[in-house]
Formats: sequence, structure tokens, C-alpha cells
Amino acid sequence: MIEKNGPCGRKLAVRIIPCLDVKAGRTVKGVNFEHLRDAGDIVELAARYSDEGADELVFLDITASSDHRGTRLDWVERVARQVRIPFTVGGGISSERDVEELLKKGADKVSVNSSVLKDPGLIDRLAAAFGKQCVVVAVDARRENEKWRVYSHGGRMATDRELFSWVKEAEERGAGEILFTSMDHDGTHQGFACEAAGRVAELVNIPVIASGGAGSLEDFYEALTRGKADAVLAAGVFHFGQIRIPELKCFLKEKGIVVR
Repeated sequence: MIEKNGPCGRKLAVRIIPCLDVKAGRTVKGVNFEHLRDAGDIVELAARYSDEGADELVFLDITASSDHRGTRLDWVERVARQVRIPFTVGGGISSERDVEELLKKGADKVSVNSSVLKDPGLIDRLAAAFGKQCVVVAVDARRENEKWRVYSHGGRMATDRELFSWVKEAEERGAGEILFTSMDHDGTHQGFACEAAGRVAELVNIPVIASGGAGSLEDFYEALTRGKADAVLAAGVFHFGQIRIPELKCFLKEKGIVVR
């Protein structure tokens, strides 16, 4: 059986995480962060994934940062009422107060991206205030001229950050997890960026969530083995019924992966 080493050398089961990318109160899904199409009601999908055996749920208000606003708390509260699994929320989080409000509405963890690229010290402050286990640093990156450039504002703005140095800094500042999404692979159904994910996993000593590119059962297996991820996140293949979570867990178990 293939197991992942957790903190203090404990053996941990891998996690299967559906993601709700939310715009205007609806779940959406695109390709390479563009060409978004409706994927369903946020509450109905959240309830379905909780019932199907997802290990966690990620909710991203994808236009919050670009619209210069915080995450819509009413959306978060509606989803939180429907799930019985750990619930991570991201989008427009820029202060400790924002996190306090999200935790009150039912979030268990927060995902920060654009705000910490602008103010990396926010990672330190959030970790100090709420604990590392609460802080997921999301990193959206694209390969350009043999380097992986990090983007902010939902993939709309290029930064001067490089993927591998940034994830290491995020860990040093207090991130509890890294959520790495390859913008090149997002929505393509051609598999995860396993080489890059594997390098991220080798550089940090915190869990790495691989995202972007899931299209088949084998893709998830590759992300967990060749990509060395501790968890896999996907959206479209789950939303549109191409892959069901119980089916995926059975497949991974048969391949020797320890699942919950």
C-alpha cells in the first residue's frame, strides 16, 4: 500500500477534494481559467460531495479579488450548512478580520492567494492568529520560458514570483498547506502537472494539494505517485459526472493508495 508521511512521520491517507469555483452565486468551470460555463448550484453540489464521501471541500469566490471585495459570506454560510466535512474558503481574504468572519460562517480553513502575493507578511499574521492548520496558500502558476510564473487575481495578473521559491517562502512564513494549480493544465482533462507538483512536494514539508488537469482515474493516481501530492483537487470531472468520488476511491485503493 502507498501511504503519505504526515507530520511527525505519521502515515496519512490521501484526500480527494472537489472544488467549487463560484461566480455570481453559481458554480462555474472553465479551461485555463477562461471560457467559464455554468456547472450547477453551489449548495446542491456541496451537499452531493459531502454525501458521496469527499474528504474536504474547497470553495473559491473567483472574482472577489478582481472585484476588490471580500468573499460573499451568505454564499459560504449556505454551503457550510450542507456539509459535514472540512470546508476551505478562498477569495478576497486580506485581513485577520476577514478570516474571523469566514470561520464564524462555517469555514474550517482559508485559502489565500492574491493578498499574500501583495503582502507576504499576511501569512505570518494569519498563522499566528489562527494556527498553521487554518492557512492554505493557493498558488496559480503557468510555465513561461522554462520557468513557472505565479499569477494573482484569479489568473488575470502575472507577478514577478517564481513557483518554487514562492512555495518555500510561504511554508517558512507559516502556511499549513500549498494548493498548487497549473494554469496550463486547468480544465484540459490531460492530466496534472506531475513534474512540477513533485518538485513542490520535495521542497516543502507541508501537505501539497495538486490541482488542474484531472480527466481520468489514472490522472489522479499519477498526481499522487509521480506528483507526490498529499491530496488531489478537481472540479469539472466531478461536477459533470465524468468521475464519481466513490468510484475514484475504489480505483485508488485497488492501485495500492491508502484512502479514507
